[in-house]
Amino acid sequence: MATAKKKAAKKPAAKKPAAKKPAAKKPAAKKVAAKKAPAKKAAKKAAPKKAAAPKQPRKPNAAFMKPMNPSAMLGAVIGMMPMPRTEVTKKIWDYIKKNRLQDAVNRRMINADEKLKAVFGGKTPVSMFEMTKLVSKHLK
Repeated sequence: MATAKKKAAKKPAAKKPAAKKPAAKKPAAKKVAAKKAPAKKAAKKAAPKKAAAPKQPRKPNAAFMKPMNPSAMLGAVIGMMPMPRTEVTKKIWDYIKKNRLQDAVNRRMINADEKLKAVFGGKTPVSMFEMTKLVSKHLK
């Protein structure tokens, strides 16, 4: 009987150290949270510095807004009226979408019809990034 009492006494003793280990982890978590808080304050301080810069309204570039005369080949697609480069690009995209010339698989490629082939210098598949370079040759 005496041995049974000793075993019972050992079991509660084993539980005490196990209870201390989770308690040690909790203060460590608080330290991590304390470290994160100053980092947030530093980020908030950096944001007002950017806002302190004087804000000026954005001015449009006059070169883009200058009316350009299209060549006869480009005029067959967008019309012969003088218009800025931005409008020329919009009109070409309207023509491409209206005639469904954009490639179905690779949307960046344009499959030129006869009118656009003349503007693009005989190229049939043209990338949308190359298109503006080819069109600029037809503006004066």
